[in-house]
Amino acid sequence: MGMHQYLSGLNELEMISRAPGYFKYQPHSVAAHSWKVTQAAQFLGDLEELNGNEVNWRMVYEKALNHDISERFIGDIRTPVKYASPVLREMLADVEDNLSDNFIEAEIPVELQAIYKRRLHEGKDDTLEGRILSVADKIDLLYEAYEELQKGNPERVFVEIYRESLKTIHEFRDMPSVAYFIREVLPELLNEQFPGSDRLKKIYIDMYMPTNK
Repeated sequence: MGMHQYLSGLNELEMISRAPGYFKYQPHSVAAHSWKVTQAAQFLGDLEELNGNEVNWRMVYEKALNHDISERFIGDIRTPVKYASPVLREMLADVEDNLSDNFIEAEIPVELQAIYKRRLHEGKDDTLEGRILSVADKIDLLYEAYEELQKGNPERVFVEIYRESLKTIHEFRDMPSVAYFIREVLPELLNEQFPGSDRLKKIYIDMYMPTNK
């Protein structure tokens, strides 16, 4: 028993594609997604600190870097399937937890097992750091979908991912970092002009403007 299997298995995350089964102009791996989510979480954490909130940076980085590491066991499940129902989402989470626990007990040294159980289980919770992860994950998903639509990808699923990502981000608008993202970053994204950009602006307006009136 040692860390070899864990460390060598990280290579698998470079081979697991995001949004499997759909045509993509720019494929993304789970490993790349984890790095981008960590960057977004870092940005959000900075904004929270600037607004007087205390951030546990160790937990921010642990949650962001490890939030999808269980996909080495089950792969990346299509977003529409994953969120089809709360019951299905809970079942998938249970499967991920069980597979992670089994792996930790079989491969991780005993003195490190408690640490890795914390790292490899669901990081999205009601703590500030868990909320930062929830938003950072959707920010990267938003950009992945937006860039496919910007390139003219005809797959309708990317419109749904774009809409669902905006909706989730909007639900966290009470956080100073998210308010900043909505106020300062989203307008820059939506000001870019390309065929179909008006449709994406309308989704944004329909979702945000009624609340802002």
